[in-house]
Amino acid sequence: MSQTDRRSVDSALGIRLAGKYMTFKLGPDEYGVDILKVREIIGLLEITRVPRTPPYIRGVINLRGKVIPVLDLGKRFDMGPVQTTGHSVIIVVQCQTEAQEVTMGVLVDEVLEVLNIEPHQIGHPPDFSSAGGLDSKLLRGVGRLDKRIIFLLDVDRVVITSETSEITSRATVPA
Repeated sequence: MSQTDRRSVDSALGIRLAGKYMTFKLGPDEYGVDILKVREIIGLLEITRVPRTPPYIRGVINLRGKVIPVLDLGKRFDMGPVQTTGHSVIIVVQCQTEAQEVTMGVLVDEVLEVLNIEPHQIGHPPDFSSAGGLDSKLLRGVGRLDKRIIFLLDVDRVVITSETSEITSRATVPA
């Protein structure tokens, strides 16, 4: 692919992905989630472990009478569990499967800010999968702001797996 073709592809990606992202830290790295997927940010609540769930499911919380599964993003990315501190939060996201909407809590180290990321600041994610790293299908793109790199997550793919769909459908309690 020529340099001109690559710029054209990056430009199209940037135009498609540009917008507002809620950014957060996981370990030393920064990630962003499309702000339209975020329902709310809550401080740590008591998380009840659920037996026989995938290791990256931390458990469930009771949020205003609704049982919501909580995914430990550190474990989901094989980085080890999130070490909860006074900065740790649960980001409640709304995702769409083919069959239903899924509400899931995502445990992260710290919320940073909402950023408006412009088209020229977005590029394609590198492919880490061959090195045993993060599956690039979980990333929509990479934001470049000054010296910061922000991995833009495809939160639907991060959150919705066959295991989480089953857990979420079992956890849903009519209001």
